[in-house]
Amino acid sequence: MRLSQVTFVFLTVFIVLTLSFQTEAVETRGIDGVRNKNVLEPGDFQIIDDFISDAVAKLLETTDFTSVSWARAVIVQRKRSVRNSAQGQYSGQFSKSAYEHIRQALQEASAMEPNEVRFKVIVNLLMLVDELEDLELVRLAFPMLNGQSKVIRYWAVHCITNAGIIEQINSSNPTASGSAKEIVERLKKLVSISEPEELGLMVEFAAKAKAAKAEELLLEIVDIRIKRYADWTVESELLDSSILRMLCDKLVSNSKNADVARRFGQLYSYAMQRYILDIKGGQFLSEPQRSELASVLVDAEKFCIGKLINRPQSLIKRAVEQDKAGELQREHNKLLGSDASAGELGSKFRFDYGRDADHFSAHLLN
Repeated sequence: MRLSQVTFVFLTVFIVLTLSFQTEAVETRGIDGVRNKNVLEPGDFQIIDDFISDAVAKLLETTDFTSVSWARAVIVQRKRSVRNSAQGQYSGQFSKSAYEHIRQALQEASAMEPNEVRFKVIVNLLMLVDELEDLELVRLAFPMLNGQSKVIRYWAVHCITNAGIIEQINSSNPTASGSAKEIVERLKKLVSISEPEELGLMVEFAAKAKAAKAEELLLEIVDIRIKRYADWTVESELLDSSILRMLCDKLVSNSKNADVARRFGQLYSYAMQRYILDIKGGQFLSEPQRSELASVLVDAEKFCIGKLINRPQSLIKRAVEQDKAGELQREHNKLLGSDASAGELGSKFRFDYGRDADHFSAHLLN
């Protein structure tokens, strides 16, 4: 056996033994017994609390951050009872205990030194909250939304916008509406300072969550993107592909929503104008930017325009592939309008930005 193979086998065995040792460091026999009960007794609630207290403490003490996912997995795998008859009792205590012990752990982590350790522990605690997908736990992420660390802020946003949280908000649970409202309000305060990655999470949440003012959040995000196109500070253009799809879906379900229709037209117009200027010789886009912007234009035509005008087309795709600014400009004017007309989309969805004070088609091209 060659040295590299010996080394690989040794490392594999070492990692397995290390992970096995770490996993066994959290006592699971008691909690696994409780999970298999049909009805919980008073003492079982203490077992649940003790298990979470021990597991979170181990997570707090862990210094091997390359394999720390084991500690989160031990907790997450036991967040539900095996028996439907005990699910209500089990989940209620699990959520209550998780909230209290993770809250305490975050307080302890905030005082840790050095900064690198504090950062990693907080991120891992937020990842645990995220993986638990518990609407009661999202409040633990709220204080982290305004943190200076972009990574911590990203995970805080992820905690309160993930698919599990959206599912609970969209359920018939009457207590979900209050949490949903607070999530939306907190996200709205972050829109103007958020990175594209965070905005992407917010867009998905705003489009899918049946929460009061969720659409307002989506439109605020669109307005920020439009503003960044207008003042030449836009980045991560590929994000706008997702935004345009979300706007299109809302417009398809409610064709009378002029606010959504207008935002779709404005954002798509700015993206198209930016690309047209680069073709005409501006050459201000890097190759990755140009590629992302091309994807935005082509994807929107493929997945949105056909739905909105009730016929498939590929004229924008052809113009992009052939770098034909004139054809792209004509298609822009036909669909999105110019000084002469509102365009096909404007006429169909009853909005006209072609000749009013907010006319945007001239901002970049003239």
